[in-house]
Amino acid sequence: MTMGKNRLDFDRKALIQAAIDNLDHSYAPYSKFHVSAAVLMDSGRIYTGVNVENASYPAGICAERNAIFHAIGCGEKRIKAIAIVGGANGEIRDYCPPCGICRQVMREFCDPSEMLVIMAKSVTDYKEATLEELLPDSFGPNMVPGTSAV
Repeated sequence: MTMGKNRLDFDRKALIQAAIDNLDHSYAPYSKFHVSAAVLMDSGRIYTGVNVENASYPAGICAERNAIFHAIGCGEKRIKAIAIVGGANGEIRDYCPPCGICRQVMREFCDPSEMLVIMAKSVTDYKEATLEELLPDSFGPNMVPGTSAV
């Protein structure tokens, strides 16, 4: 197992398994690169999402944003952790890091020094890092004057 320090206490295997179990729902007919994410919110609830491609490429969405937007749409506000799995033709062979846009969306709904990003090959083989480690010197809601965002 490859991982960083155990910074938060939660069931990593359950979060990773939720992402793995949802991978078959990915819709990636163009890139053939299937991704699934499971996001753990401060409430303890887990929400899943998959990448959904579109013939008009920019109209698609990444799995991470899909899961986060699902959680926000259900009334959640703070991310505790996210697990991401994926690979060509839906086969998990390597760690799947989030893209830059997904990292920025995560930043909106968490404390980047505490939120964990888990990139997994399996429930026992994964890497984790704080969002701050993956997105240093990030721009967040605290930098927008006059807002009371998360």
